[in-house]
Amino acid sequence: MATKLPATSHEPLLWDYATSKESTDIVEIDSKYGLFIDGKFRAPKSRKYFPTINPANEEHLADVAEAGPRDIDLAVSAARRAYTDVWGPMSGAERAKYLFRIARMVQERSRELAVLETLDGGKPIKEARDVDLPLVAGHFFYYAGWADKLEYAFPGVSPKPLGVAGQVIPWNFPLMMLAWKVAPALATGNTVVLKPAETTSLTALMFAQIASEAGLPPGVLNIVTGAGRTGAAIVGHDDVDKIAFTGSTAVGKMIQSQLAGTSKRLTLELGGKAAHVVFEDAPLDQAIEGVINGIFFNQGHVCCAGSRLLVQENIHDRFVDKLKRRLATLRVGDPLDKNTDVGAINSRAQLERITELVEVGLSEGAEMFQPDCVLPDRGFYFRPTLFTNVAQSHRIAQEEIFGPVLSILSFRTPDEAVEKANNTPYGLSAGVWTSKGSRILWMADRLKAGVVWANTYNKFDPTSPFGGYKESGFGREGGRHGLLAYMDWGEG
Repeated sequence: MATKLPATSHEPLLWDYATSKESTDIVEIDSKYGLFIDGKFRAPKSRKYFPTINPANEEHLADVAEAGPRDIDLAVSAARRAYTDVWGPMSGAERAKYLFRIARMVQERSRELAVLETLDGGKPIKEARDVDLPLVAGHFFYYAGWADKLEYAFPGVSPKPLGVAGQVIPWNFPLMMLAWKVAPALATGNTVVLKPAETTSLTALMFAQIASEAGLPPGVLNIVTGAGRTGAAIVGHDDVDKIAFTGSTAVGKMIQSQLAGTSKRLTLELGGKAAHVVFEDAPLDQAIEGVINGIFFNQGHVCCAGSRLLVQENIHDRFVDKLKRRLATLRVGDPLDKNTDVGAINSRAQLERITELVEVGLSEGAEMFQPDCVLPDRGFYFRPTLFTNVAQSHRIAQEEIFGPVLSILSFRTPDEAVEKANNTPYGLSAGVWTSKGSRILWMADRLKAGVVWANTYNKFDPTSPFGGYKESGFGREGGRHGLLAYMDWGEG
């Protein structure tokens, strides 16, 4: 039941929404989790565990195994045996059956997975439920369809799997990043050793259980949990043929340096500082919603977030005023509440990083706006934030904040918009809002970004490739292009 609140002439009409909290009864969380190696959950040889907490209230959820070098050896050995004896020789049609089965089981347990994703990561339940889980199932369905058609994907060549793929994924989209990597790897005949982020391991471990129940042969998928040292052990293992990493640019550079001169294949999906460009002829109300989705979706924990807003000068003040009014309607709080728009920051460390860069923005002379909202007493939360009077040289305009913080700049001409948009070491994504189709194409040709959205933002599809340029990495995930990262080939 929503109650209308009075509004002054300068304030938006607000609604006070009754709490609509998703039940957690559907999820059973074990007190302790082992490593999933060779088709079974096992205690770590390292004998080490670490806690995972709910960032919305800081409550302890479970203890998770920390894989050491001996555990990585076991996982890679299991993956190698499965590749040599079972998965590699298996026909594409047979592999497809397992992927289809996994996709259907993900759909059947989507509510359970969405609740667990929210508990462990802090994202609003409506995003986990309506965005993440459909895309997870969609990627497995899509790549299941390719598994027996690889010779048609790239005519004239004879595609072959690489072998054992080591995959390291981040904490912002735990299950979706798993699907982006595991589905094409398995479809092309590779086996996998995957490490989820240490703060968001639980859905990957539940996925391992789903894969086992789907009958996936032992060793085809191995999930090893841990922090940076665990990931480094996978990257440096001599019997891994391919590394796929999604995470920070700094770590990506280290991995690329470490693998230089080796025979390992590598794809990197790294940071971003995307420009969201709004022209004077744009449908402003639609653009406002696009900007909100571009930066506040998943608390700004998005590598392709539209964190730099470029607004044409003659509509700048009007657009910013509209944006501020819209910010006042965002609901910040319990991620399990279906009304919540902005949930919890993933960890205390990330909250401190966001806070630090916001303070830097203020010290550099930018003007900050935050809506007046009450944050929960416990947990890691940060108000949606806008910065105006931002210069290109400001750190908040150059560095990836990875939080709900938007830097706003202005431009006069399309040429200036392109110059400012490209003035970044990153090149992952961009967005353009205009009513002129010719201008969209003109901008897309000139923006140095792997993905350019037109009159929308943050729209993903399993059939569409995603990836970046410059310090945003190389390689593509999704679509037919996503198969390339996991295949070798000779002449047909």
